Amino acid sequence: MQNTLTPDWEALLADEFQQAYFKELIDAVDEEYQTNSCFPPKELIFSAFNHCSLAELKVVIIGQDPYHGVGEANGLSFSVNDGVKIPPSLRNIYREICEDLDYIFMPTSGNLESWAKQGVLLLNASLTVRKDSPNSHKHLKWNKFTDAVIQKISEEKEGIVFLLWGGFAQKKGAKIDRTKHLVLESGHPSPMSANQGKWFGNKHFSQTNAYLREKGVREIEWFF
Repeated sequence: MQNTLTPDWEALLADEFQQAYFKELIDAVDEEYQTNSCFPPKELIFSAFNHCSLAELKVVIIGQDPYHGVGEANGLSFSVNDGVKIPPSLRNIYREICEDLDYIFMPTSGNLESWAKQGVLLLNASLTVRKDSPNSHKHLKWNKFTDAVIQKISEEKEGIVFLLWGGFAQKKGAKIDRTKHLVLESGHPSPMSANQGKWFGNKHFSQTNAYLREKGVREIEWFF
C-alpha cells in the first residue's frame, strides 16, 4: 500500500512515516486487504488528508473508524459516498446544524468532501475497517499514527477548532494544547447518545464559525 499524501502533509508527517511501527502498519493493512474485504478502497485510505489542505486547515473532527458496509466509506469520518443512505449519526449532525444555524433544508447527500475542501480534517482514529466488522482494525496501530497526526497539528498549527464528540474522541484529543486551539466537546451524535440528551444543542457549528471569524478566517459553509 502506498501512503501517498499531498506534499504538505507528507512533509509534516515525514518523521512518522520512517518509524518502524508505521512500516509494520502498512504491511498489516496490505495483508488485511489481500485476505479480507476491507474499506475504504485502498486509494481512498488517506482521503481525509488529500481533500484537506494543511495550509487551509481550520477544523478537525475525530471519528472512530470507517463505515463497514459495501460502498459506504470514502475515507472521511462520518462521510459516505453519494447515493448511500445517510447514516443515523450523520443525520443527527445535520439536524444539529439546522437547529444551530437556523437552516431549513436537510442535505440529501452524506458526502462531506465539501467540508474537507474548506479545511475540515475528517479524521478517523483507524483509517481502515473489515467488512461488517466495526472497529476491527483498531489493533493495527492506526491509533498510534492518528495520535501523532493530532499532536503534530496541535504543535505546528494555531487557531484550529477540534470537535471531540463522545468519550473516545475526547480521550484521543486529551493532549491538544488548549491555550492555542479551541476544543469543543459533547456527546456523540449516534442515536443512543443523542437520545440521552448528550448531543443536540451543543451549538458546535455556530461556535466554530464565531471563533474562525474572530481569527479573521473564512467560516465553514456547513451546507451548500
